[in-house]
Amino acid sequence: MSVLDKARALIERPSVTPNDAGCLDLIAAWLAPLGFACERVDRNGVSNLWARRGSGGSLICFAGHTDVVPPGPESAWSSPPFVPTLRDGRLYGRGAADMKSSIAAWVVAIERLLARRPAIADSLALLLTSDEEGDAIDGTVRVVEALKARGELIDFCIVGEPTCVAQLGDTMKNGRRGSLSATLVVNGVQGHVAYPDQVRNPVHLAAPALAELAATTWDAGNEYFPPTSFQISNAHAGTGAGNVVPGRFEIQFNFRFSTASTVEDLQARVHALLDRHGLDYEIRWTLGARPFLTPRGDLCAALVDAAASAVGVSTALSTTGGTSDGRFIADICPQLVEFGPVNASIHKIDEHILVDDLDGLARIYEGVLDRLVSG
Repeated sequence: MSVLDKARALIERPSVTPNDAGCLDLIAAWLAPLGFACERVDRNGVSNLWARRGSGGSLICFAGHTDVVPPGPESAWSSPPFVPTLRDGRLYGRGAADMKSSIAAWVVAIERLLARRPAIADSLALLLTSDEEGDAIDGTVRVVEALKARGELIDFCIVGEPTCVAQLGDTMKNGRRGSLSATLVVNGVQGHVAYPDQVRNPVHLAAPALAELAATTWDAGNEYFPPTSFQISNAHAGTGAGNVVPGRFEIQFNFRFSTASTVEDLQARVHALLDRHGLDYEIRWTLGARPFLTPRGDLCAALVDAAASAVGVSTALSTTGGTSDGRFIADICPQLVEFGPVNASIHKIDEHILVDDLDGLARIYEGVLDRLVSG
């Protein structure tokens, strides 16, 4: 089967998160004849697959997800979202770019590699989940926990997220910022607006502190990351009546932070600032993700060289965007990057990928493997 054939076979399965819709069984059937041992690590209705070939040398892993976001109103699509359709040199369907084509391309890359180099000394693996687009609670993180418990570590990992901007090969993610959120409640004393001596307005009390938080430079970033950002996303106070001073003021905010800052440092600085302003407050922290970074090295160099050779494009390193499942895998893998097709249509109506990019992506993945494996 070509990359196109495999991509179409995956797209036609309506695997809206966290439903796998049989995708992992299909992928396992492709991998078994190549010598992969396929292990299911399903949890709480989430389907996960760990497939490994070999036990020696370096372990080179592809990570990804079979689940897709809901298609939205199907009547808005030019063709049904789960009927893979070729039109104007593009393959249309939900998951075409994010990220069923990446999975298909990686499997074909392995097939081609092993046909030329059947005696490679290194190990290959795939880590796939049906819970990346959803809560991401019982997906990749559970497989990583199982691998860590038995001391099974990964040397190199490519996450097949769609990373390219204008053309295939132009961008890889060699890291992602962390996400730290908080819900802050500033307490005051409720009362009538006409009697300011009998109230303590928490909005007034909090305002100088919030202004200082927004104006603070948290770090300067580094070679790979922009400076850490602080943003207030929600603020609420009041009883609904115009003549009542509220008794509490709730604010939600988020840090997107680089490896130049730590969770503990950001939390300590926020608490110190709030204490300095003399606020009566409560705060609840939620760590969405720690930042991860793969500096220039073997994996980045292999991908840059492979893209230049396969499609003639210079690949830029980037850490922009939100979070991905790479945040879980980085805990057991020192070199991890994200690389996949152009992301302009992901999560949109009429999601698509250029047909020519399907084989181009497989050639890049094959080139990466060629440069990393021995034997």
